[in-house]
Amino acid sequence: MKISTRKKTNLIVSEILLIVIAIVVMLPIILSFSMSFMTQSEVFSYPPKLFPSSINFDNYVTALKRVKLDRLLLNSALIGLGITVGKLITGTLAGYAFANFEFKGKKILFGVLFITLFLPAETVMILPLFMLMRDFGWVNTYWALIIPFTASATNAFLFRQHFMTIPKELEDASKIDGATPLQYFFKVLIPLSKPMLGGAALINFVYAWNMYLWPLIVTMDDRMKTVQIGVKMLMDSEGLNNWGVIMAGTNLALIPTLIIFFLIQNLFVKSLVGSGIKG
Repeated sequence: MKISTRKKTNLIVSEILLIVIAIVVMLPIILSFSMSFMTQSEVFSYPPKLFPSSINFDNYVTALKRVKLDRLLLNSALIGLGITVGKLITGTLAGYAFANFEFKGKKILFGVLFITLFLPAETVMILPLFMLMRDFGWVNTYWALIIPFTASATNAFLFRQHFMTIPKELEDASKIDGATPLQYFFKVLIPLSKPMLGGAALINFVYAWNMYLWPLIVTMDDRMKTVQIGVKMLMDSEGLNNWGVIMAGTNLALIPTLIIFFLIQNLFVKSLVGSGIKG
């Protein structure tokens, strides 16, 4: 099948446009990584340099030592993993209940759940939530940073919509084979939902990794703070002068999310393609 000259031209123009857009989007990240290897004199040199004259890891060593960024990276990793696992567990179970079970008040409960999607939780609930954590004695602990965020209306809604796209015949066949609801959930629904789980895991982890306001409020000890707060502490300590060190700290906060994205990007793309909403 031959492609007309007009279609070829449109295709070439589209590809060039997409490449230009990709370069524009990636340029700040490229510049950040480049500056992180520069000395202070190179950062402020004129004319500006796009690439360092040599690879220098001193900025990364300084960033790690100046605000104990290695400890803060560990905190963010533990918090991110804890919140992600918690949200996946509660989200899949709630979605399964709303999609596959009939019970009194189901529509009302789902309506209330849906309404909570529009509430700015981090601003509306932050004061009562802090008071609750204080009463529990959880201030300055991982419990306060993880437990309040292990349930998500968004995840429950998305998994409910996803489970409704799976044919009911599979559930009927499982019942005929003598499978219990939990066996059907773990042996049928979960294996069929791997792309959705991968996409949700990525979104939830990035959300947890980038939390700033709540960790800032509920942690007073610097050793319990997260990497995002650490980057701000690094900027304050450097007085906005040593941009090489600041960019190094920023990259250290960015790299884990990039690694996770590249590891599960196929599942993430599949979740976007196969997340049609039904019913």
